[in-house]
Parts: sequence; C-alpha cells; structure tokens
Amino acid sequence: MELKIYNTNGSETGRTITLDDSIFAIEPNDHAIYLDCKQYLADQRQGTHKSKERSENAHSTRKLKRQKGTGGARSGDLKSPVFVGGGTIFGPKPRDYRFKLNIKVKRLARRSALSYKVADNALTVLEDFSFEAPKTKQMVEVLNNLKISEKKSLIVVEKPNNFVSLSARNLQNVRVVNACELNTYDIMNASNVVLCEGAINEINRVLAAK
Repeated sequence: MELKIYNTNGSETGRTITLDDSIFAIEPNDHAIYLDCKQYLADQRQGTHKSKERSENAHSTRKLKRQKGTGGARSGDLKSPVFVGGGTIFGPKPRDYRFKLNIKVKRLARRSALSYKVADNALTVLEDFSFEAPKTKQMVEVLNNLKISEKKSLIVVEKPNNFVSLSARNLQNVRVVNACELNTYDIMNASNVVLCEGAINEINRVLAAK
C-alpha cells in the first residue's frame, strides 16, 4: 500500500511511501482494540477512593437508648450505618485497577486501529519537520494547511521533539506522541492520525509480527 507524503504547507511532495500491509491493512480485531483501550484507561485510574467504615468513624460508642420499652427499634451507637454520619457499608476501598494483557494482543490491537484509520482515509503521512522555537501559531498553520484543524488530531513523531510538543500543548484537539509510545486508545480517540515520515520505520519495528 502506498500513500502520498505531504509537507507542512499541505501540498504533496511528489514522493510516496510504502506501508506494511501486515500493520496498516489487516482485518481489524474489535475485541483486541476493546481490551487494549480498557487496559489503558484502567492504568489511568488512581484507585485511591475510600469511605469510612463503622470502626473508623469518630463517634462515641455510647448506646443511644435503652434496649427495650421505647416502642422503637433497637439501636446501638452513632457509628451504626442506619444513622446520618454513621459508617458506610460495603463502601469503596483503595484498589489497583491494572490488569495484564499479552503483548501479542496489544500489537494486534494497534495494528487493527491503524488499519481502521487507513480504511477511513483518516491517516496522513507528513514529512519530518521541526520548529526553531515553540510556537502554537506555527502548529495551527500546519494543521490548517493539512485541513485538519477542526478535527481531533494525533501527531506521531519519530523521537521526542520538545518544540513540536510544546507548540501543540495549548491546542485542545491536538496530541503529540512518540512512535514508540503509540497506543490504541490515542489512535481510536483521534479523528485523524498524522504520521511523520521517520516515525513509520519505528512503528514497523515495534508492531512487526513476531
């Protein structure tokens, strides 16, 4: 499969690049995408939620009223869950939401996500570029030239580039990632994926069938 390479002016460079069909043109596996996205979102959770149980509540243990003769139900102390301010029954406790996912499933999910973008004409190959200084205005110009400024975009660069990353940091709908950090959630969450030319070799190395 061949795609045209564009420059930051939004025009064709006259060159094309051949994409590996085993990565960019496979039959997508929806369940693998679901599992990889689920794991990514689970990893983002802190899991620090906590409510006080009966034994942790700061109330007196004095019995509120006598056991019999009041005409009402029996009651103990204010820590009882039936009273306002009492302990919580089966409340949330700190926990780790992370779970294991086989590396082959993760590779399959990312190949499936990239294949979806290619099939939907939502993947653009851009020649490698950089800025002389962090300039949000320059990044906006690049997105306008590529006609994706109104879309949620994911820009994949070959290696860390502070000037490019900082130029996109203030743009709500733009995310810049390194090729080695590319994940399924970011791909599926973006309306358009922009692959820098140099990032494709790194993607091929990471996602090649093993």
